[in-house]
Amino acid sequence: MKITLIGQDIPMLLPALLADLLFAGGAHDARIAVEEANPAMRELLQGYGHTVFRKAGIGGEILMTDSREEALSGADCVIYAGDPQAASRFFQDRNALGSDEENNPGLTDQARVNGGIEGLMHALRAGDAILKLCDGMDKVCPDAVVINLGQPTARTTAVFTNRGYRCFGLGRTPLRGANGVDTYAKRLQIRPEKVTAVTAGLPGFAFLTEMKDGKTDLLGKLEKAAEKGELGSLAKRWYGWWSAVPVGDVTDHAEFLPAQEGYIPDEHPEFGESVEKRKERILYMNTVREQGADSRDGAMAQLLLLSKAPPIRPMKLALALVRKESAIIPAVTRRNGTQQNSEFRIQNSELKNGDGRTMPQLPAEAIIEAPLILKEGKEEVREIRVPEALADIVGEVDNVNRLAAKAAEGDREAVRNYIETDPALAGLDRLYCMDVTDALIRMHEDVLSYF
Repeated sequence: MKITLIGQDIPMLLPALLADLLFAGGAHDARIAVEEANPAMRELLQGYGHTVFRKAGIGGEILMTDSREEALSGADCVIYAGDPQAASRFFQDRNALGSDEENNPGLTDQARVNGGIEGLMHALRAGDAILKLCDGMDKVCPDAVVINLGQPTARTTAVFTNRGYRCFGLGRTPLRGANGVDTYAKRLQIRPEKVTAVTAGLPGFAFLTEMKDGKTDLLGKLEKAAEKGELGSLAKRWYGWWSAVPVGDVTDHAEFLPAQEGYIPDEHPEFGESVEKRKERILYMNTVREQGADSRDGAMAQLLLLSKAPPIRPMKLALALVRKESAIIPAVTRRNGTQQNSEFRIQNSELKNGDGRTMPQLPAEAIIEAPLILKEGKEEVREIRVPEALADIVGEVDNVNRLAAKAAEGDREAVRNYIETDPALAGLDRLYCMDVTDALIRMHEDVLSYF
């Protein structure tokens, strides 16, 4: 079993990835390959990885290489965690959209990570890198399953899917955060671990469809709280529109919508590790490498590395898919209908749509976020329905997500259709927005090779 790790965020994720691999008992026959261009970082990660495997004492191997072909060759699964030049390019665009110059476009509100004009530019740049990765995969691992951690999650997942890969994405989890399932549980004075919840929608645009404490329904209580404004002004407004409770960071939801009272796009969004966190991680990894995982300092450093790991667990998903295991994994991004080259089964005997759609109100090609249910590696389909008003707006956002993915291939018509239909641009002069977008594409032509 070979799992390949690609992308600039992999060093940050490596401690949790290896810990999950060892905890799941999947290390004895595992070959982990990591693409890393920086020689010093390559040496650090190689030493750290060897130390972790040696501590486990159950086999497995890890390879660091600057050769993408070597890393990909024969891979059963590729975990991608890339977002090239995300921060610098975002701020470049933000300055262009809201500059103080005489020809100021006056579109500062469109400087968003996932939606609007900058959400499109983000997807074009991220998609360009993914398409080049797919070119390499086509040659040496065309049947690999992809776990996508790249942002914007829906749009990057769609790029992989359009290229024919069976792809599953993991974005910012709706289970935690200001409007996460854990916060809602605490609000109801229930320990989060006692709650079962089902969320559905799109990455960054998910809603609660079920929440229980044992057999006791909790969703009704949250709906009343949303209606009264107790979950925030945005949640109240959207509950009034769609009769649904948003889950996850509501500022992510707002990015896909027209300008909202009570919401201002983040001027300094986080992209990957900060410089301070990176220095700290390198220090801890060096401690483990040099002093060993058995030493007091090494064990403490490893604990600190794991305590700071992001909440997503891509290795668990990868192992379940590759080893054909049974699992229920919340908030997984993927194609709504059955995926190419994938096996699936329909759990609901009364399921009426023949293409196995998890969310039957959306087209099969929609890129959704919902629980993934695997039975011996096969996808089980459990239908999730949402209020019709919510299905309508989710469908609109999904449509522009997929247009952005298509545009990444250099499709000018998809760019035009995106600008014409994006809900985030409602109320703006769309012809003007198209002119601004064309100017931004020209500004980034050095990283947009398909244009």
